[in-house]
Amino acid sequence: MSLVRNLWILALMCASGAAQAALPVQSWTAKSGAKVLFVESRSIPMLDINIDFDAGSRYDPPAKSGLSAMVSGMIGLGAAGMNEEAIANAFADIGAQNGSHADSDRAGGSLRTLSSRAERDAAVALFANVQQTPTFPEDVLKREKERSIAALKEAETKPEAIADRAFSKAMYGAHPYGLNPTVETVTAITRADLDAFYRANYSAARAVVTMIGDISRGEAEAIAEQLTAKLPAGAAPPAMPPIGAPDASPKRIAHPASQAHILVGAPALKRGDPDYFPLMVGNYVLGGGGFVSRLMREVREKRGLAYSVYSYFMPLKDEGPFQIGLQTKKEQADEALGIVKSVLADYVAKGPTEAELKAAKDNLAGGFALRIDNNRKLLDNLSMIGFYNLPLDYLDTWVANVNRVTVAEIKADFARRVKPDALASVVVGVSP
Repeated sequence: MSLVRNLWILALMCASGAAQAALPVQSWTAKSGAKVLFVESRSIPMLDINIDFDAGSRYDPPAKSGLSAMVSGMIGLGAAGMNEEAIANAFADIGAQNGSHADSDRAGGSLRTLSSRAERDAAVALFANVQQTPTFPEDVLKREKERSIAALKEAETKPEAIADRAFSKAMYGAHPYGLNPTVETVTAITRADLDAFYRANYSAARAVVTMIGDISRGEAEAIAEQLTAKLPAGAAPPAMPPIGAPDASPKRIAHPASQAHILVGAPALKRGDPDYFPLMVGNYVLGGGGFVSRLMREVREKRGLAYSVYSYFMPLKDEGPFQIGLQTKKEQADEALGIVKSVLADYVAKGPTEAELKAAKDNLAGGFALRIDNNRKLLDNLSMIGFYNLPLDYLDTWVANVNRVTVAEIKADFARRVKPDALASVVVGVSP
């Protein structure tokens, strides 16, 4: 039976509320102190591994913003006894895939390998060496900084990048979520900075290892130890400052682009918050449901002010953003922004109709299987569950949590979390 078919069956079991767990997640703490989540899946002879560290960009020093991403990107470009080329060739010879990732909260690496012992053992040993003994070569750092600086200079000319930077600053001010790398901050990064950041943040105590594949629990335990036993001792993560109210004064930035780029929003939601499902389902009606959303209907269909308009919540360790975005002709920017604010205010005041809520539930529940229809998606979900300390049955209960949302909950939670008169707004492409 194919993996996709198996996953569809699992998803349908979850949707129907079957007693058997849709995703039998095993979890434990390794001897090293790392948190481990594992799903045994014998459908295909593959093993997928992810390791996340509490080492995201929120720990960047403001004067060296971009440090976390630089550290993550350079792990795998030099390790004990191996240069960049040797590492790449070794993974290719095994037929394994190695990757890295970094965002505001977390950073880490991933591995996909055949589960047959010879290939798996070689891939895991190589991955462990890469994660535990990075060398951050000076010549590679110089090249990567040049690449990053070139990308930043290019981004400084693009209206969407300008809008994103101005918007995050308006929402978060001096909080680490509001910081963005610049040419100056990346230029200031040194090899010593990389090494110090790695040693402080890439510890087993701040690691979450997630695995799904064709191995046993005992094999998974041994792999988790191998990947984390020789990590740095690390340090306790520093406390984050509180997130204050956004700067609600309108930001208008001139740009020669043919269209205005508009962003509206505010910090709103932490990962694991009990309001998540009412807000997520409610947002489907507001702007997350594509052509069936209210924003799309009012902004595009009725008035032709934009090709697309969207809204979403992005929960993080601290309050992640609620955001609305669209592009429109410059001369229509004020009208479009006014319509967006009017639709939002009406929605916060009244909530969805029962018919809108039913349609949202049907679509979200019906599309649940697509969220877990391959190992990569499952691993991404496992990593989120592990890193943000969500319940192990989070995926099992996802559809039930969607289906129990009420209009009253959506109305109350939107009124509490979204203040239409206190949102940051940025318009790039019009004169201040």
